Amino acid sequence: MEFGSLLGVAAIIGGVALLTSLRILMEYQRGVVFRLGRLTRAKGPGLIFLVPFGIERMKKMDLRIVALDIPSQDTITKDNVSVKVNAVVYFRVTDPSKAVVEIEDYYFATSQLAQTTLRSVIGQSELDDLLIERDKVNRVIRDIIDEGTNPWGIEVTAVEVKDIDLPQEMKRAMARQAEAERERRGKVIAAAGEAQAAIKLAEAAKMMQDYPVAIQLRFLQTAVEIAAENNSTTIFPIPMDLFTPILEAGERFKALSRGAGSAGAGSDAPEAEAAGDTLPAGGDQELPAGIDPAMLTDAAKALLGIGSGAPSSSEEGVPATGGGAPSDGEGND
Repeated sequence: MEFGSLLGVAAIIGGVALLTSLRILMEYQRGVVFRLGRLTRAKGPGLIFLVPFGIERMKKMDLRIVALDIPSQDTITKDNVSVKVNAVVYFRVTDPSKAVVEIEDYYFATSQLAQTTLRSVIGQSELDDLLIERDKVNRVIRDIIDEGTNPWGIEVTAVEVKDIDLPQEMKRAMARQAEAERERRGKVIAAAGEAQAAIKLAEAAKMMQDYPVAIQLRFLQTAVEIAAENNSTTIFPIPMDLFTPILEAGERFKALSRGAGSAGAGSDAPEAEAAGDTLPAGGDQELPAGIDPAMLTDAAKALLGIGSGAPSSSEEGVPATGGGAPSDGEGND
């Protein structure tokens, strides 16, 4: 009976030891086994067996990617701008044995290394590079952290700078800079448009010079556009070139009048010249002495654009004459 009791007790103890020696590890877990304090190897996943009674001990390690949040770091950039930068680090355990043996707390160590690296890289970068070339800054930080954690069996997969907090003064300065840049672009675009419009206007002016009728079509189009706005006053823009023949005719008329006055006798010359500079106010008034009616007729025809031809009568009392040679007057030599 005593032997049977001892055998039963041994069986019970063996069963309990067997149950306590079995471990189940998930697919993303590994077990680092120590036998009497010495590292053997990493086991798992699945069902593993450990030597009971504390001969073998196991430490579980998670192989999934860990997202580590780096707190905001107050630092100064290379161009002496104070900024606050925070980031996130993605890493995972690639060698469970090293992560257990080489470092006491790989999570805390990776966090501290990421903070110091972030401050160092930001201090060596200018603000414009930090804002524009953020991908490059992320790669530099990742490479430095990965190089530091590689002996611990840790692989850094990615580093992302989340936020860059600038002082209010710097934000206002950057806003003014951006506004000035947009105004510069707007002025450049407007100047380019004016240059292109000037080229087109020059081409149009050359075409109108070759075809004078085109200017009349433009007048009609302008009238249509003005009439569409229901304006009570209509203004027609007339180019100064249209007045050139009228001005030339007026100059010829004055020259003829002065020539007729200077041909008069002695003391009557000043009065004739003064009378030749002004036209008579009414048709019932007599012509000044020394002015040939034929000359006035020719000047009036030139002013009105009428060619010399058949004689015509004047409503102001000027006698009609032919457009040929001037008649024998008292003022001609």
